[in-house]
Amino acid sequence: MKSKYVDGFLVVVAKKKLADYVTLAKKAGRLWKAHGALGFYECVGDDHPKGGGMPFPKRAKCKSTETVLFSFVTFKSKAHRDAVNTAVMADKRMAKLADGPMPFDIKKMSYGGFQVVVGL
Repeated sequence: MKSKYVDGFLVVVAKKKLADYVTLAKKAGRLWKAHGALGFYECVGDDHPKGGGMPFPKRAKCKSTETVLFSFVTFKSKAHRDAVNTAVMADKRMAKLADGPMPFDIKKMSYGGFQVVVGL
């Protein structure tokens, strides 16, 4: 089934904490998938050309010691997203993950929900 709704994130991570972030993301991804998300993706930037728009690192105000990740979770619909996210947030495993220090700068994180208008 193709997704019709996506939660998207732009996350800034200190390069020295990237492995910690990936470890946390794998655990979080397993929770989202266990509660019904169609897909969970964490993508670290490695090609940010200049020109033709603002590169993600500049948009996110990255320092030279930081990198940017584009992350997204896919769902059947917005209602499905809401149900999955409610279940994830109620899961004691998520509370345990969120209890520790975050390996990313939460103040630089951007996120939002998106209705898929083209899905090929």
